[in-house]
Amino acid sequence: MKTIFTYAAILLVSVSVFAEISTTEKNALLKLYKTTKGSQWTNKWDLKAPVATWYGVGIQDDKVVSLKLVNNNLVGQLPNELGDLTSLKVLNLFRNSITGPLPATIGNLKNLTMLNVAFNQVSGALPETLGNATQLKTIEMHMNRLTGQLPASIGNLSGLEKLSLYNNEIEGNIPASYYKLTALKELLLSSNKLTGKLDKEISNLAALETLSLFENKMEGTVPFDLEKLHNLKEMNISYNMFNGFVSKNLSKLDALNMTMVNEQGVATTLKVSIDKNSAFAADE
Repeated sequence: MKTIFTYAAILLVSVSVFAEISTTEKNALLKLYKTTKGSQWTNKWDLKAPVATWYGVGIQDDKVVSLKLVNNNLVGQLPNELGDLTSLKVLNLFRNSITGPLPATIGNLKNLTMLNVAFNQVSGALPETLGNATQLKTIEMHMNRLTGQLPASIGNLSGLEKLSLYNNEIEGNIPASYYKLTALKELLLSSNKLTGKLDKEISNLAALETLSLFENKMEGTVPFDLEKLHNLKEMNISYNMFNGFVSKNLSKLDALNMTMVNEQGVATTLKVSIDKNSAFAADE
C-alpha cells in the first residue's frame, strides 16, 4: 500500500512539472526573459527545462497564474507580450531595475488581483487601460519615476483595497472617480506633484484606514468630512498648500498636525477652528 501511495505522489509531481502551457504564454515569458536580461538574473531560468520548473512561475490548469520575481535583478523594460498572460492573478516584480513605461497591455489581465512593481525605475504615465483589469485589489507602484496624471479609469476597480503610488512625479488632480472606491483601505499618494483640492466626497471611502497625501501641492481647505471616515487609523496630509481651518480632531489625526507650506515656501500649521471640533459641527 505504501508503494502505491509513493507511486501516486511521484505521478502527481510529474504531471505538474511537465504540464504544458500554450505557445502564446511561453513566448510571453521568453520575451520577458529577453527584455529584462534574464541571463543576468539572480535566479535564472533553464530554458530547456519545463516551464513549471522556472523560478517564480506559478502554473495551474496549464495556465500561468502567478509571476513572482522579487529582487531578482530584472534590468530593462516590460514587454507588451506580458498582456498575453491572461490567466495571471499575481504579478510581483518588487525591487528590480525595470525601466520604461508600464505596458498598456496590462489591461488585458482580467484576472489580475495583485500588481506590485514597486522599487523599480518605471517611467511615464500609468496607462488608462489599467482600469480594465477589474479584479485588481492591490496596486503597488511606489518608488518609481512615474509622471503624467492619475488615470481616471482606476476608479472602475470597485474591489481595489490598496493604491500605493508614493514617491513618484505624478501631477494633476485626484480624479473624481477615486472617491467611489468604497473598498479602498490604503490610499498612498505622498511625495508626488499632485495639485487641486481634496474633495469632500472623500467621506465615501468608508473602508479607508490609511490616507497619505504628504508632500504634494494640493490646495484649498481640508474637508471636515474626513472625520466621517471611522476606520481611518493613519493620516498624513501635511506639506501641501491647504489653508483655512481644521477641527481639533483632524489636527490630532494628522501625523504632523497639519503642517503646510504657504505660497512663500514657509512651513506653517493650520489654525484650529474654535467652534467646529468635528465633522458633525461642520454640517450644522
